[in-house]
Amino acid sequence: MKIVENKKYFFIISALIILTGGIFTLIQGVELGIDFTGGTEIEIDMEQYIEASEIREVLDDYDPAASINHIGGDQNNIVIRTSEDLSSEQRRDLFNDLQAEYNLSTDQPLRVDQFGPSIGQEIQQRALLSILISAIGMLIYITFRFELSYGIASLTALLHDILIVLSVYAVLNIPINNPFIAAVLTILGYSINDSIVVFDRVRENIPFLKKNNFAELGNTSIAQTLKRSIITSVTTLLTIVALYILGVEQIKTFALPLIAGIISGTYSSIFIATPVWVMIKERQAAKKSYQGAKSS
Repeated sequence: MKIVENKKYFFIISALIILTGGIFTLIQGVELGIDFTGGTEIEIDMEQYIEASEIREVLDDYDPAASINHIGGDQNNIVIRTSEDLSSEQRRDLFNDLQAEYNLSTDQPLRVDQFGPSIGQEIQQRALLSILISAIGMLIYITFRFELSYGIASLTALLHDILIVLSVYAVLNIPINNPFIAAVLTILGYSINDSIVVFDRVRENIPFLKKNNFAELGNTSIAQTLKRSIITSVTTLLTIVALYILGVEQIKTFALPLIAGIISGTYSSIFIATPVWVMIKERQAAKKSYQGAKSS
């Protein structure tokens, strides 16, 4: 197994995925959910299943870009999310139009949530800050438990995972919202755990290092933990995929980034983190050797 020696191929695979996501972002832009941009969310019991295309005929008068999602076991309830900050009068008119069109027996929506633009911006800033604090905290922890080279390699893998998940969202044109941020924080924890497992084995194998052959050390450590990493990821994925297939819309918005993140986290802990660590150690060894030769 020569994963470290073939690292450029794994780096290229990741780079192509991230580049694809970047291209889609430039073409389509980043779609943010109403949690970040502001808007209105209305849940209504339609008392029967009605196609979203029919409901949109009524909704287009208020916000043509609004999304419609069916929820609940019988799919009778709908959640309307608009990017427009609808006034109380507009919300009432929208519900009255749906009530008249489909003879609803209820007199009001089940739930109405409204996010102003300033609130959305504050949520967006706090979400980014939470990710940044988590990444810095993990870097400090890894550096304290191992050394700085392990921390840099781990942080590189975490950045890789975030970019991969963002690329998936960009390609599929899925709005980024609060559940996405919660999923990213979960992914960071999962990914760092995978990397620590490999780095623990690397540290245990360091006493057997021969002639600064860090590539062989990395390959050996990956081989010793590979089975464990794959089994853990597959069992976790089975559960998350089941949630995505069988869950309601709110569960799916949380499960989708988790699926992408778990796959990416497993990949990065094997094919990104350890090769980056080897690169750092080889550079440090070469610099030390050069300085020793120069002083002599």
